[in-house]
Amino acid sequence: MKVILSSRRHHYMAIVSIFLIMLTMVALIAGIAGCGGGSSSASKIRTWYDLDDIRDGLADNYVLMNDLDSTTPGYEEVAGPTANGGKGWEPIGRRWVGRMPFTGSFDGQENEIRDLFINRPEESMDMGLFGCVSKLAKTGTVKNVGAVNFTVIGSDRVGSLVGILNLGVVSDSYCTGDITGTDSVGGLVGMNNGGTVGNCYATGSVTGDNFVGGLVGSNNGTVSFCWATGSVTGGGQVGGLMGDNYDGGTVSNCYATGSVTGDGAVGGLVGANDNTVSNCYATGNVTASYWYVGGLVGFNSNHVSNCHATGSVTGENYIGGLVGENGNDGIVSYCYANGSVTGIGEVGGLVGWNIDGGTVSDCYATGSVAGDYSVGGLMGDSRGPVSDSYATGNVTGIEDVGGLVGWNYAWGSVTNCYATGSVTGGNNAGGLAGLNWGTVSASYFAGNVTGNDYVGGLVGRNYYGSYYGTVSDSYSTGSVTGDNYVGGLVGYNEYGTVEDSYSTGSVTGDSCVGGLVGENFEGFVSNSFWDMETSGTDVSDGGTGKTTAEMKDFDTYSGWWDIITVANINTRNTGYIWNIVDDVTYAFLSWQPV
Repeated sequence: MKVILSSRRHHYMAIVSIFLIMLTMVALIAGIAGCGGGSSSASKIRTWYDLDDIRDGLADNYVLMNDLDSTTPGYEEVAGPTANGGKGWEPIGRRWVGRMPFTGSFDGQENEIRDLFINRPEESMDMGLFGCVSKLAKTGTVKNVGAVNFTVIGSDRVGSLVGILNLGVVSDSYCTGDITGTDSVGGLVGMNNGGTVGNCYATGSVTGDNFVGGLVGSNNGTVSFCWATGSVTGGGQVGGLMGDNYDGGTVSNCYATGSVTGDGAVGGLVGANDNTVSNCYATGNVTASYWYVGGLVGFNSNHVSNCHATGSVTGENYIGGLVGENGNDGIVSYCYANGSVTGIGEVGGLVGWNIDGGTVSDCYATGSVAGDYSVGGLMGDSRGPVSDSYATGNVTGIEDVGGLVGWNYAWGSVTNCYATGSVTGGNNAGGLAGLNWGTVSASYFAGNVTGNDYVGGLVGRNYYGSYYGTVSDSYSTGSVTGDNYVGGLVGYNEYGTVEDSYSTGSVTGDSCVGGLVGENFEGFVSNSFWDMETSGTDVSDGGTGKTTAEMKDFDTYSGWWDIITVANINTRNTGYIWNIVDDVTYAFLSWQPV
């Protein structure tokens, strides 16, 4: 019996032991879950007093249990216009000497904080619900909260939700209201210093001096899947979404729709970009007093891709429908703009000034463009490669006016491009390029050109400049009208080269008028032709005149050009530069659209 009793006792103890182990495991699991920031381990915020107490536990976790507004207890004392001697809310966490940032987590649980008021313009920095959120040893996270009807007035690093985000995270949050500051002023976050902002939006107006954005003032972190709709006003580096994207900052899958006004480096999405902007767009109108103004980016020195802008753009110099200036080594690819563009100099439908080393490819612009000098349907002044791009808008200017490029500078190249809009200018007006110092190849123009002197169907003036301008494997079909030095392809060829090209449009002028070249001054024209019947002239200072039938005859070009016959107009043989349907069509470029 003792043996039996002892066996039962051990059996009972084993059951109890298993039960206690199970309880311990459940407790451990619950504890681990609690460490993840769930409500079981986080302090609960129900009043403004609770919110204010966060500053006493800057490394802890918090959850907002309900909306806070002007009727919630504590508003007048800590968050309203009369709080703290009229200064309103004191931001939680600061990056000043002797102050500590917020390094914990705050989960709004999709609740809203409303009517918060801050008026602290005399304090140097870090203004917002949170002054500074930093990811140090802790999480540094703010998420799932709406900041509604905020009024924030500060100096530097000013935002409705966070003044400065230092390696931290802001996600799934939004803001409305009016934000005012000096530098690094944003609708949601003033400065994002290496942090992450995702799935957020802002709808209020933002006003500042420099680095001013509808969502983020300045950024060298990551901003993705965000948008802003409010108006933005500032001085330099002003954008509908972000003022300045610098030092490794990335902006992707974002958009802005509000109007943007500033002095210089002003963009519909980003004022100045020094890293990457991709898969974004802007629709607001952009207006600036001075330079570097773009429908999407004011000044770009890195990469803009798969983006577009649709708003009108107005400024003085370096004005573009998408990018105002594409700086050294800047890249713009797979982008378009269709808003109207107005300026004085270096004005383009897509890019105002493509500076030395800048690259533009696989882009187009459709809006009208107007300016005084260096005015182009795609870009005003280009000093780098432009390829596989086109423009269809009408272009109006005074000097150096082109359907695609106003002035193609010495290092500029235009390849596989075309323009179809009408071009109206004074001197140096061309269907594709007004003034060419670089190279134009495998390109064409199919609109009409009107100007005064140096007017051409493809290039107004092909000039030697620092290098000799070259036109090759290109053509023009539009009518050309001018006063002096008027040509179906080139108005005035000065020391330049024209080869393997042709024109068919009518040509009208007073003096120095040619079916292909108006005047050739010590330049070279070879293997090039014009249609004497359609141009209305059998005179040209260079080139060979042909009848329409001869222009459509493969034998005219065989042995001279890189050309092959194809069965019909919808067929392409891209192994050759030129294709032709023998006795049916004029020669056409093998890459051009069907």
